[in-house]
Formats: sequence, C-alpha cells, structure tokens
Amino acid sequence: MAGFTSLLIAAAVAVTPAPAPTDKPVSIVLVHGAFVDGSGWQGVHDLLIARGYEVLVVQNPTITLAGDVAATEQVIAMAKKPVVLVGHSYGGAVVTAAGTNPKVKSIVYIAAFAPDTGESVAALNDAPVAEGEVKAPLLPPQDGFLIVDPAKFAAAFAPDVDPATTRFMAVAQVPWGLGAVTAKADRIGWKLKPSYFMITTKDRMVLPSGQRRMAKRAGAQVVEIESSHAVMLAHPAEVAAFIEKAADAK
Repeated sequence: MAGFTSLLIAAAVAVTPAPAPTDKPVSIVLVHGAFVDGSGWQGVHDLLIARGYEVLVVQNPTITLAGDVAATEQVIAMAKKPVVLVGHSYGGAVVTAAGTNPKVKSIVYIAAFAPDTGESVAALNDAPVAEGEVKAPLLPPQDGFLIVDPAKFAAAFAPDVDPATTRFMAVAQVPWGLGAVTAKADRIGWKLKPSYFMITTKDRMVLPSGQRRMAKRAGAQVVEIESSHAVMLAHPAEVAAFIEKAADAK
C-alpha cells in the first residue's frame, strides 16, 4: 500500500506544472473598479504570467478612495520590480493617486476615470455626454452605497460577455461607497509618469466621450477598441497586449 501511495504522490508531482518564470524587468499591478472584484482580471493575469511577468492583483474594498489607494500601495510594496500600474473604471482614480509612488514606472488606464486635482469620480461622471450616450443605470444611494440596477447590469456593463457570467456579476455586485465616489483627487500620477489609455468605444459605464477627454488631458498614449466596459473579460488578449506595450516602453 505504501508503494502505491508513493506512486500516486510521484504522479501528482510529475503532472504539476512548473510556475512560469518571471524574467521581465517590471512587475504589473492590476486594480479593479467599482461593483466588481479582482477576479475579473483573471484572463489578463494568466496571459501576462505566461509571458514572464510578475503580476499582482489588488482587492479594493471600494468604500473610500483613501482606503483603496492604501490597499494598492500595499501591493505595490510587495512587487519585486518597478511597477506598471493598471486601473479599470473607478480603479483609474485609485491608480492616479497610487501612481505617484516612486516605485511606479507608468500608469495604464483601461476604460477608466483619470481625475485631475480637486476632481472626484462623481464630478467626472456628471460631465456633459455626447450625442447618443446615456449615463450608467445606477440606483439611488442606499445606506451610503451605490449599485448598478441589476436588471440593466448586463446591457450597461458587459453586453459582449457571456450572459451566464454577467447574470452572476449583476447579483454579486460589490456596493460602491459614496466616500470613494465623492473623494477629490489630490495626488495626480499622470502628471508625473508616462500614461496609457485604452478607450472602450461601446462603453455605457464610463462614456467614451469622457474617456477621450481624460486621455487627451493626460497626454496619454491611446488605443481605441470596440468593446463594452468589461473589456478585460471581452478582450483579454488585447488588454494584455496593451499593458505589455507600456511594460516594454523604455
């Protein structure tokens, strides 16, 4: 019996894949936005890991902006190499502040908010919309938190993602604290570091017209992609390639 057990252990060891080498000169830190958690980055994470990057994922409480910036800076401190800092959606406000960290090499915005000094995400969201655009279907605040109307979540957040996935996302939303929504930016990383901006042209959460304004103001290197807000789920290969472009820049 002991011999059989040893064979099983040996077989298990034999089929366990070796971890991918992290031989790239930078680390990548991924920061999620509102209403979701870091698991939405899995596809992008796996692609970048396979290409040799150290990739770390932040789990933001999304209760206060200061709390989310602190959580992000804790992960930045864990990175073994200079950091390419990536933020999606509200995560853009987080990486704008955390991007001032000396360890951050560059900032990548994915369908994100990029506030300037004194601006909140709420103020950016209140900006005029372009013809044909409709603002996100948020329900009125309850107990200091916001969520997307679950009945409209799929159409607004991820209409190009598998319906079974978006149905689950709609009911598993992480409420977004008004303390995060209304906090005014006071540390602006894009004024100090190279920035990159992926604009999602079919976005119904962070509207394309607003993304273009913020990207232009930041002087970011821009790419546009025909995608919903959940671009990391709908187009993980394209998102990973865009992040790698920032990582490869000298």
